[in-house]
Amino acid sequence: MRVADVVRVGGSGLRSRPMRVFLSALGIAIGIAAMVGVVGISTSSTEDLDRRLDALGTNLLTVTPGQSFDGGAAHLPGKAVEMVGNMPGVESVSAVGKTDAKIYRNDRVPEEETGGLNVYAARTDLPGTLGSRVVDGRWLNGANSRYPSVVLGARAAEQLGISGAGPDVQVWLGGRWFTVVGLLGHNELAAELDSAALVGWPVAKTTLDFDGYATTVHARAEESRVGSVQALLGATANPENPSEVNVSRPSDALAAKEATDDTLGGLLLGLGAVALLVGGVGVANTMVISVLERRSEIGLRRSQGATRGQIRTQFVCESQLLSGLGGIGGVLLGIAVTAGYAAYQGWPSVVPPWAMAGGVLATLLIGGLAGLYPAVRAARLPPTEALTAV
Repeated sequence: MRVADVVRVGGSGLRSRPMRVFLSALGIAIGIAAMVGVVGISTSSTEDLDRRLDALGTNLLTVTPGQSFDGGAAHLPGKAVEMVGNMPGVESVSAVGKTDAKIYRNDRVPEEETGGLNVYAARTDLPGTLGSRVVDGRWLNGANSRYPSVVLGARAAEQLGISGAGPDVQVWLGGRWFTVVGLLGHNELAAELDSAALVGWPVAKTTLDFDGYATTVHARAEESRVGSVQALLGATANPENPSEVNVSRPSDALAAKEATDDTLGGLLLGLGAVALLVGGVGVANTMVISVLERRSEIGLRRSQGATRGQIRTQFVCESQLLSGLGGIGGVLLGIAVTAGYAAYQGWPSVVPPWAMAGGVLATLLIGGLAGLYPAVRAARLPPTEALTAV
């Protein structure tokens, strides 16, 4: 038989049982859709992370004080920022210092209702180093950093119910009124500042009892020298006690989160494989029943000269067509799920070509294995016995 004849005969067998074919193909489609969806969503998430890291930069390093030798709280030297800034390979450096002040929407809010917001003294060059965006108003400068002015992080502004900056917008901070001069956008590499109020370094010293020591130093290193700068950063920031310094790379935390997501994706991929296996069992069941129901047809074709090989080819072709329908439908469903979820999350939608091709090939393999036994069984039916079953 020619290939076209085999496909035509196999297709006619499927068309005669549309509902059973649909349900069997649906089982395959669900498994493939699960696999393609998991791969597509994971890839889209990775692409979004790569884009964010490209925008934020992976060359940001942070220095924070650790514990002293006796177990107490250590602090960075007063010249830590300047010393880090003089390091070869460091492009920019800035710092914040945590204060004990609290911030409230107004002076009538009970003192214990702080909302978990912190107040930091900040240097005027902080946005340039962190890559922070001022979404409304302006950042602290040489003039307003000496006066009661404050810039709010994204979550802090939301929690305080402030939607815009301006000379008439004030908050109760450290026992006095501060004017909100700016609002920051979200910054994943310095997420702690989202829940913070940032005031100028000079005004923090004069009105908030700030001791002047930086609690976090942020440094941007040249991309090619991040490793060498990171290795020397602790000793440079605190030459006398380098062991009392913690050095980290915020982008590593995002990468670790992505690795966790990949682990979860592997679990879901396994569940998709189980669903695919169940779909394969459905195909095998459909083909076995088809052989039992069509024994008279098999006997008639054998009596007219069809060989066992042609009968096997017919039923294998049917199972392959059935699986192919499920595979293509599953790939399309997986792409749709990926596109919908990526759009909801604001991610770029990416489905690797290998996932789509692999999904279809997997269904054809499953279909071939599932249809092999029914095909062999059909080919072994004696013509006389098959015709007797009419």
